[in-house]
Amino acid sequence: MELTIDDEGRVPQATQLASPNCDERPPGIAIELIVIHNISLPPGEYGGDAIERLFANTLDYGAHPYYAGLRGLRVSSHFLIRRDGALLQFVPCAMRAWHAGASSWRGREACNDFSIGIELEGSDAEPFTEPQYAALDSLLKALQARFPIAGIAGHSEIAPSRKTDPGPFFDWLRVRDT
Repeated sequence: MELTIDDEGRVPQATQLASPNCDERPPGIAIELIVIHNISLPPGEYGGDAIERLFANTLDYGAHPYYAGLRGLRVSSHFLIRRDGALLQFVPCAMRAWHAGASSWRGREACNDFSIGIELEGSDAEPFTEPQYAALDSLLKALQARFPIAGIAGHSEIAPSRKTDPGPFFDWLRVRDT
């Protein structure tokens, strides 16, 4: 599917779910980096609405023992790609999503300022799906056509002491050839 990006940075073909965990980007900062993540809530379990609830600050922390450790966490991402390839958008690209945390890329700190965050529903423990790679490919092409993207990195590359995602099963050759 060919995706488009409107002037506010929304992909009309994506399901739109607003996250309050975002703010304005610093003035004059171009979007130059795409950061690939993985997420599953609870870890290793797929489906359900826990990821959406986490990004919307409506997660029921009593619904699973793992969730108690997430209490008070305020995070988001621009996009989530489900295991079946469904694309969800939480934050318009023009806004700064809170996905990277303390991070550095090519000597530049604070990657949230100049990046787009893409979460893949998954974990470090298993491969991603063909529908996810197809959706990711379409999204990357749209982002690269719209913004001066200079690189695509994993969360593990911009925050190596804290993060391991997208993990060892992510096929970088498929992405970096895009």
